[in-house]
Amino acid sequence: MVLPSLLLVLTLALGAVAAAAAQLSCADAARVGARALARGESHERARVLALSAAPENAEADLVVGTETAEVTVRVEFQVGPGLSLPIRAEATAPRESEV
Repeated sequence: MVLPSLLLVLTLALGAVAAAAAQLSCADAARVGARALARGESHERARVLALSAAPENAEADLVVGTETAEVTVRVEFQVGPGLSLPIRAEATAPRESEV
């Protein structure tokens, strides 16, 4: 009885660590995409850059405003069998002025 409980706790702990790592990856990916958009890169190029830093199967939404560029990265992270967590990160960067 103790061994299955211990394995369950270990699995959940490892899943929590992996989910935290995925959250950090999503945050980094959103920052990369927002900086690219703010520099004036195309939507396609900024999306490729963001998704290259994101976990597998992530999606990126890009919005360019008059003064800022915003990127949201989302992914459904599988913690264990039948258990998934929605992970989301946003980043905003001020647009660089064109000379």
